[in-house]
Amino acid sequence: MRLVTLKTEGKEVGGIVIEKGIVKLETVNKEFDANWATDIFNLINEGQLDELNKWYKNGGCKVLDELIVDVVHFEEAVYGPLYRNPQKIFGIGLNYKDHASDLAEVAPTTEPASFFKPATTIIGTNDEIKIPLQSEKTTGEAELGIIFGKVCEDVEREDWLDYVAGYTTIIDMTAEDILRKNPRYLTRVKSFETFFSFGPQLVTPDEVEDVLKLKVATVINGQIHAENTVSNMTFLPDYLVSFHSKVMKFLPGDILSTGTPRAVQINEGDVIECHIDGFEPLVNPVIDKKLHK
Repeated sequence: MRLVTLKTEGKEVGGIVIEKGIVKLETVNKEFDANWATDIFNLINEGQLDELNKWYKNGGCKVLDELIVDVVHFEEAVYGPLYRNPQKIFGIGLNYKDHASDLAEVAPTTEPASFFKPATTIIGTNDEIKIPLQSEKTTGEAELGIIFGKVCEDVEREDWLDYVAGYTTIIDMTAEDILRKNPRYLTRVKSFETFFSFGPQLVTPDEVEDVLKLKVATVINGQIHAENTVSNMTFLPDYLVSFHSKVMKFLPGDILSTGTPRAVQINEGDVIECHIDGFEPLVNPVIDKKLHK
């Protein structure tokens, strides 16, 4: 199952992707006398996502495809980020060797490097990334995101998927010139407005045959800047979930961004994209706030 958040009538509401468009969760409730949460965060947080996915796989998909009313066609859809207020956004740094070379750093090999981002950085597909006034070199990084569906604490590697609600596309931004002044500025350089784009789709794990075979690409102005497969990460998703669950408790809706093949400098007028095999691309135009004062 694939879920999105739509902007409609001044609200952001969840929907299920079907072959001919998107069915809002509120429409599902009305048509099938159900009582699902109508936004994705509450659907996850209230433990309803697994049940909804079972309904979808056991005939719900077919009946949704047969709906002839209240389907939002793809060309009419305006997407928001999947949701706005996760309790944690947690990123992994330098998880591909090529990205470490961008920063003249050595990729960690013993334990993963990590950082937090505030929810105030969140934007969705087609929203503008704003290069901050303080930065002369901001970079963007396409990444695979893992969204937690349950409380995840002290989990072993073999059990990691039991705690995953789904995957998504992410573009993570860094004010690289500030970071080069001092690596201790990492939290600041990751925290500017618009520095975390995610969505447009949450893809449930049953839709992905083998996460290790997914190819992640950073795309700038229609050209692939860098791409790599998940299997080439230094620390694989199962390890990242297990390792960090023994440091902190992940909560439903928390997001783990797994690292980028490579970052690319973004400038006024650019369009940066995250492409992952089988996922809807995440696309963001770029403006430089220094040129719009």
